[in-house]
Amino acid sequence: MSIRIYNTLTRTLEPFETLEPGVVKMYVCGVTVYDRAHIGHAMSAIVFDVVRRYLEYRGYAVQHVVNFTDVDDKIINRAREIGRDPKELAESYIAEFLEDLEALNVKRAHIYPRATETMPEIQQFITRLIETGHAYVVDGDVYFRVATVPDYGKLSRRSLDDMIAGNRISVDERKENPADFALWKAAKPGEPFWDSPWGPGRPGWHIECSAMNLAHLGEQIDIHGGGADLIFPHHENEIAQTESLTGKPFARYWMHNGMLQIQTRLADGTYKLEKMSKSLGNVVTIREFLARYHPDVLRLTVLSSSYRSPLAFGEEIAADQERKLVRLRSALEPPIGTIEAGPAVDVLLAAARTTRERFIAAMDDDFNTAGALAALFDLVRAINTARDAGVGGAPFAEAQATFRELTDVLGLTLTPQQAIIQPAAPFIDLLVEVRSELRKAKQFALADMVRNRLSDLGITLEDTPQGTRWKAADKRHV
Repeated sequence: MSIRIYNTLTRTLEPFETLEPGVVKMYVCGVTVYDRAHIGHAMSAIVFDVVRRYLEYRGYAVQHVVNFTDVDDKIINRAREIGRDPKELAESYIAEFLEDLEALNVKRAHIYPRATETMPEIQQFITRLIETGHAYVVDGDVYFRVATVPDYGKLSRRSLDDMIAGNRISVDERKENPADFALWKAAKPGEPFWDSPWGPGRPGWHIECSAMNLAHLGEQIDIHGGGADLIFPHHENEIAQTESLTGKPFARYWMHNGMLQIQTRLADGTYKLEKMSKSLGNVVTIREFLARYHPDVLRLTVLSSSYRSPLAFGEEIAADQERKLVRLRSALEPPIGTIEAGPAVDVLLAAARTTRERFIAAMDDDFNTAGALAALFDLVRAINTARDAGVGGAPFAEAQATFRELTDVLGLTLTPQQAIIQPAAPFIDLLVEVRSELRKAKQFALADMVRNRLSDLGITLEDTPQGTRWKAADKRHV
């Protein structure tokens, strides 16, 4: 069975065929770096990390490019608010985001281009669009003529009239058509700018990705990915300007992950789902998440449903994934017996073979990670049953190797809890000592606060005649 991918452009599952045999050119839209990255950003990164891992598992050489938008109104405004240089601010958030991705076991992309480092290519791109009549200059701004693209709207399935009526098009009487979008923005006082044939200014958002894509992967790519919120206008406009320049289909497959929602428990015991936003005060940064949960908890949350579906996250959901993580880890416990032949061994090895087959079949079906996980949990059951039956030696090691092989494809580390918490041990020891001194001073409220805060972080304290001991609960890490 060949890999099939749901193509947003055609709204159908299609057999996966690359432009170049054995090679996958994949471009994924990255973050606009004006603040700390949140778990919605992490969700998209994990989705396409798994796509890449599986394609590599199936033998493809993946050329993975993820951009950073490092010049933008949000970055400029944020830098002005806190009195920092916009470029320096952007780079600091890029460095932090890459650290977050490493903590989440997301493979580094092969290239992370920045908009500010692609100015010559961006200007060349715009110049060629002007020369071919697809763009025009107005008072130092450059706009793309959407009227020159007969199939404009083919990705989002929107007509021009619908787009304009939807109030998502900025009104500017200088534009030939309300739907025309900016390729170059004339400089405003106090903003970063670059010299250009049309005067000082900076690029529009959409042209950045098209230029970076062209510079690093060429005129055509296999997969273009990103969040569903990018379908319109960003990816729609990327298609328009890129295909107007090259005269060729831009990406063979357009993949979009669903958006993350926050689950909140109400007073009556029911739940509601809300969009994660600063205005609602429910944004969870990646660092805040990692302060409470094992990285695999977020990955399991993403893997447990279709990447195209909206993803819900909340404390109860995280607790459920923590239980799943404990179950998965159990498959890596050592054997307690030495049996290497017999019915129990035959059952275990058959289960390992079947699991690999089911795993591949699920992942071939538009990266059905939920189905792949179901197969893995069946293997966990088979491994634990075999352990209880006394199976050990080479057959047991082979089944565990299959399990490790497939969990690696999904990017799960299954790291033992103690290994994660070890760097924090000296600080925990200090807090335990402080708590003991508070108790001696009869500052019980403060001592209880220390215990409770440690408990929130998954650290259990046990008071004994020999002193206070602590241990890390299996479900969380520091």
